[in-house]
Amino acid sequence: MNKINLIINREYLTRVKNKKFILTTLLTPLGFLLFFVVVGVIFSYESKKNYRVVVSDQSTVELSLPTNTKRFEFSTSNEPLDSLKAKFQRNELDAILVLPKFAGADVKNYTAYYYSDKPLDIEMESRLNKYLATGMRNHKIKILNLNNTELDKLETEITIDPEPISPDVSDKSSYTSKIATVIGGAMGYIIFFIIFLYGAMVMRSVTEEKINRIVEVIISSVKPTELMLGKIIGVGLVGLTQLAIWTVMIPIIFIVGIHIAGFNPEEIKAAADTLPNSNLNQAEEMSMIIHEIGNLNWLKIIFLFVLYFLGGYFVYAALFAAIGAAVGDDINDSQSLTMLITIPIILAIYIMFQAIREPDSALALFASIFPLFSPIVMPALIPFDPPLWQIGLSLLTLILFAYFIVFIAGRIFRTGILMYGKKATVKEIMKWMFAKQ
Repeated sequence: MNKINLIINREYLTRVKNKKFILTTLLTPLGFLLFFVVVGVIFSYESKKNYRVVVSDQSTVELSLPTNTKRFEFSTSNEPLDSLKAKFQRNELDAILVLPKFAGADVKNYTAYYYSDKPLDIEMESRLNKYLATGMRNHKIKILNLNNTELDKLETEITIDPEPISPDVSDKSSYTSKIATVIGGAMGYIIFFIIFLYGAMVMRSVTEEKINRIVEVIISSVKPTELMLGKIIGVGLVGLTQLAIWTVMIPIIFIVGIHIAGFNPEEIKAAADTLPNSNLNQAEEMSMIIHEIGNLNWLKIIFLFVLYFLGGYFVYAALFAAIGAAVGDDINDSQSLTMLITIPIILAIYIMFQAIREPDSALALFASIFPLFSPIVMPALIPFDPPLWQIGLSLLTLILFAYFIVFIAGRIFRTGILMYGKKATVKEIMKWMFAKQ
């Protein structure tokens, strides 16, 4: 055990003291914050240019288009189309909107012609469609002698409030599933990247020491299985250290970001009565989302997250270590064998998407228990509060499978680590797994 501890300390301290690890650990949360800020700025950017649009109304409808909008400046003209086109060439206007003759209230499809050499982007086209549709609707209401106020009363905003039937089931709001989807998907992705990143790190460490013949010196002092376990645990502790730092940093950065943005839930709630209805709904929605996030059982979520990370890491890191020991003198030989491990990880990500859409489906149940998928799929389902028996069965299966994989990987590692000169085939690796040792 002391020899394994020495290997663990070597693998752990070598990586934790590395400048790349320190910079990556500290800058990654800041990088994500910067990324989301930049994305938010990009999507919130709006051009200040207004389109000067001259309307040539031939519809005999006299649509009541707004004179000035956020992006359009409408004006009407009775000039011929050729004359308006000449004005466009002189840069006196940006576009010409021709409204053909309107056949009557029974018309369901109406085409307006937008003349301009400048492309009309999707957002602007949507706004223009909305203005024309509103004007056409008002005209139909007028010629059909309908009451616009009474028609507006037909519009009803529906809100679905989930209510439990059983007394032992907690009451949840309509935002619960949305929040669970976001948090579950994020946890699944985090485990996916960390397992893949640090599992591959174990493989590279084994492969490099084998190619450089360093492993020959190490094997003279420790058993191959002890070396493999030491590497897996040491690199795994590096991953846990990084996760622990991110667990502390991300909420702090999130809170600081909220204050920098000037968002204060209490102030918004206090000022909600003075806001228009649309803003009132947005304020209440944001307050409800923050409340639901705070009501989640974060102790349970983080605890199970760590367990599934450890189980998934041991499964895949052991497989990566076995591949690292089985390759020949060329480090690129591991790529073909790595595909065998990569396929179930990629499949788990795709299954996770479907599982968080339908957490009670048979696929979600199978993937949450199947040990090659459960380290990624089950953490994504935890915010949906799956039954305890499902979590227990999933963990038991994962732990037993991890023990089995470590045992099998140890047999491959023991034989392959001192083999040089050629790349092991899948057939040979199968022989190592079941050979008497």
